[in-house]
Amino acid sequence: MPKVGVLLSGCGFLDGAEIHEATFTLLELDRRNATIVCCAPDISIRQVIDHQTKQPAKDARNVLKESARIARCEISDVVKIRAADLDALIIPGGFGAAKNLCGFADNGPECDVDPGVEKLVGDMLDAKKPVGAICIAPALLARVAGKRGVKAKLTIGNDPGTANAIKSMGCVHEDCAVTECTSDEENRVVTTPAYMLGPGPAAVHAGISKLVEKILAMIG
Repeated sequence: MPKVGVLLSGCGFLDGAEIHEATFTLLELDRRNATIVCCAPDISIRQVIDHQTKQPAKDARNVLKESARIARCEISDVVKIRAADLDALIIPGGFGAAKNLCGFADNGPECDVDPGVEKLVGDMLDAKKPVGAICIAPALLARVAGKRGVKAKLTIGNDPGTANAIKSMGCVHEDCAVTECTSDEENRVVTTPAYMLGPGPAAVHAGISKLVEKILAMIG
């Protein structure tokens, strides 16, 4: 069975991984009999948000511990996962991907990337192992790929500002519907807009299902 990493960024779309996107990814991998390896960085959430009021909260939370809620406790620190351990990697979206895994939400194309995340994603790209990114996560992927000179073709849907940021990081943006995915066969990258466009769970699920199917087909 293929072994696929799922890189999480917390729990909840305003300060962590988007739960629908993460759950649909896990569901589709399980349906296709993949072995799932959940991981996340062991760092503090940059800004905790109350998901009822949508306002900043005062409590401190940890990305790895929050991600364990989605992974049902079966999760590893990203620094302990090597590209050699995986056949593919998928990164769900949510603001956590742009705030915790990297600083794209605050600094755009000049953002930092968590060192453990950058190493795993970069090593996957270098090894030509399939990488999937969902929603805003392609911005993180563009930052890592661009620094390595990998001109990957990506999508976040059709938002002009984010599309231009992806281009400025050295990658290519392609508009895409929420129910579809964009595939870069040469660089072995697959992306889908999900809640960057999605009107609801059904449409988001359709795009993620196609992404997972394409990622597993790339493994061969």
